[in-house]
Amino acid sequence: MPASLDGQLVVAISSRALFDFEEENRVFEGADDRAYMRLQQERLDAPARPGVAFSLVRKLLAFNTPEAARVEVVILSRNDPVTGMRVFRSARHHGLPIERGVFTRGESPWRYLRPLQANLFLSANEADVRSALATGVPAARVLPHAARAGEAHPHEVRIAFDGDAVLFSDEAEQVFQQGGLDAFQRHEVERAATPLPDGPFKPLLVALQALQQSRAEAGQAGMRVRTALVTARGAPAHERALRTLMQWGIEVDEAMFLGGLPKGTFLREFEPDFFFDDQTGHVDNAAPHVPSGHVSAGVRNQEP
Repeated sequence: MPASLDGQLVVAISSRALFDFEEENRVFEGADDRAYMRLQQERLDAPARPGVAFSLVRKLLAFNTPEAARVEVVILSRNDPVTGMRVFRSARHHGLPIERGVFTRGESPWRYLRPLQANLFLSANEADVRSALATGVPAARVLPHAARAGEAHPHEVRIAFDGDAVLFSDEAEQVFQQGGLDAFQRHEVERAATPLPDGPFKPLLVALQALQQSRAEAGQAGMRVRTALVTARGAPAHERALRTLMQWGIEVDEAMFLGGLPKGTFLREFEPDFFFDDQTGHVDNAAPHVPSGHVSAGVRNQEP
C-alpha cells in the first residue's frame, strides 16, 4: 500500500524552529545565500543544538510505537537541500525519527502544508506563518531566543494556549478594542451561554485530545498530553470560555483566568513545552520563561 499520513497528528516545522541555527542565520542575513550554504556544508558533521520547539517535537514523537504511528513530523524549510542534509543528520544525532522534509531554498514552503494535511506549522518566518493561517492551518512564529523547555515532566507533552484569537475567534477581542473593558465584560456576560466561534488553534486542540484518547484506548502507558488555557480574561468573562470548551466536548487540564496579569511567571510554573498567544506583548513576556510562539491572527495582528 502507498504511504499515508491519514489519522496522524502532522507537525510541519522549519529547521530554525527545531534546531538552533541562529549563528548560521546571521551569516545568511549578512551575505548571500551561498555563504550560508558553505557554512552549513562545512558543518555537516557538527550536530545542531536543540532549538525552541525541540522538546515539543521530541515528546510528540514519543507517542509512536512499533504498533501505531500517531505523530508525523516533517521538516518544511526555506533552507537549500544541501543544508537539509545537516538537518536530517542533526535529527538522527538527537534520536528524532524524522524521515520527511521539503527544502525550498528561499521560497516560501507553506503551500506544501496542504498535501501534508498539517495540524500545526512552526516557523521563525512571519510571512510563512501568516500564509499558513490564511489557509486554515494552525501556525505560529517561534521566538528563537525564547527559553528552552525544562526536564521536569519527561512523560507529559505540556502545551499552553491563549483563548481569544487562538483557541477562540477574536469576536470578543474586537468588542474590547472598540468599547473597552466594560463593553467586553457586558458582551461576554450577555452571551455566556453562546459558544464562541472557532479560533485558528481549535483544530490542534481537537487533534491533541484525539492523540491522548488513542493512547488511552490502546491501554498504553507512557507519554501523556496536558493542556492549559492561559487567558487575560477574568470573572465573569471566564464562563463563556469554559462553556465554549464544554460545547466543543474538549477538556483542558488547567485554566488560568488572570484578569490582565502578566502571563510569564504563571507559565514558568506550568512549564509548557510550548505556549501560543496572539499578542506580542504576552509572547515577549513569556519568552524568558518558556518556549513561545506568536499567532498572527485576529484584529490585533491586522497588517496596515
